[in-house]
Amino acid sequence: MLGEYRITGRGAAEIAAGIERAVGAGQLEPGQHLPPMRELAAQLGVNPNTVAAAYRTLRERGVIETAGRRGSRVRPKPATTSREQLGVEVPPGGRDLASGNPDPALLPRLGAALAAAAAQGDGRPVRYGDDPVDADLARIARAELDADGVPAGPLTVTSGSLDAIERVLTAHLRPGDTVAVEDPGWGSLLDLVPALGLHTAPVGVDDDGPRPDDLRRALEAGARALVVTDRAQNPTGAALTATRARALRAVLRDHPQTLLIEDDHGHGIVDLPLHPLAGVTGHWAFLRSAAKAYGPDLRLAVLAGDPVTVDRVQGRQRLGPGWVSLLLQRAVVHLWTAGAVDRAAVARAYGVRRDALVGALADRGVTAHGRSGMNVWVPVPDETGSVARLLQGGWAVAPGARFRLASPQGVRITVSALAEADIAPVADAVAAAVRPSPARVYG
Repeated sequence: MLGEYRITGRGAAEIAAGIERAVGAGQLEPGQHLPPMRELAAQLGVNPNTVAAAYRTLRERGVIETAGRRGSRVRPKPATTSREQLGVEVPPGGRDLASGNPDPALLPRLGAALAAAAAQGDGRPVRYGDDPVDADLARIARAELDADGVPAGPLTVTSGSLDAIERVLTAHLRPGDTVAVEDPGWGSLLDLVPALGLHTAPVGVDDDGPRPDDLRRALEAGARALVVTDRAQNPTGAALTATRARALRAVLRDHPQTLLIEDDHGHGIVDLPLHPLAGVTGHWAFLRSAAKAYGPDLRLAVLAGDPVTVDRVQGRQRLGPGWVSLLLQRAVVHLWTAGAVDRAAVARAYGVRRDALVGALADRGVTAHGRSGMNVWVPVPDETGSVARLLQGGWAVAPGARFRLASPQGVRITVSALAEADIAPVADAVAAAVRPSPARVYG
């Protein structure tokens, strides 16, 4: 079960610390099962309650998870493990369709924007106590949110979408609370929630977004928050339609105390209209990050929300980093106002590649999904075997285990690196690696 590694320790804290160190060092790998509590207690000569306390600590820290009767195992993406340990290794000469990165050719050059921001800062250096949100950034962002139907509310800025989600969750929830999440959904979110001491309630997803019946069941079972992706859902490419948004708002209207978090990270790379849910519940947050359209190193997201939520997020920021660099904020303003990214062209470029791959797979009898964004989701009966066979053929794709809780198996293919000439070879390789799957719903 554990290979050559042996768990040691007499107290709960010592046992937990040893396991956490082993996970961080790679001695215990993601997905590896831990001994049953009574078995480990007998090996260590301690009370089973001591081991139970150690495992509980590790679950709260996001290191391990409990898989029902299958016992406890190291999480697929444990909080103590570096991201490099968890990626699919691209073979020499192979192609990376797994990392989820945008196409570098579609990203703007940052030199002029950073120089303009620096010149502005030289003219008026940032001082402690200054407004943490650049006035021009707030003005432009608010105008776009208004145009997209996002309710009026104050704005703040965070270091990306995941930072915003963490701050909003901790502003309202306490350890032990449950969060309704998309399944399949963003792997980083699925690991963040338990790392905060919260529980996940999976909500199935189809091409139009989260399924209303699943959401209703999760909220009726006690979920206190919902995190939903409006467009370019990772990994499935789902996007909320007007009809689905109305159905979800109807469910949320029956649960007005729900904390609603909407992630519109696809803004700038999608050409589908936004159908926001915000405004139905008392507490809400709506996020837009710069990462996909302007580059992952621009760690910046605009957060709009109700006054209580935004005030709590800003208050906690003041006790930590203080603010997101005004240099970065002004650089993003420069990129926006200079028209550095042709959003329609970027959305069209990703859409052409995505639609071509989905269509080519359909021609080969393989069902695939991807209405928006840069990813295509392919249901498979055996994702481990499918990933391995594709790797042998020189194509690295992401195993669905990164993104799933209770939903069926699949693989994620990022189309950013694909040229027109790549579509047929990729589709041939996928068709050879998986059996056709007729299912439309994948959660």
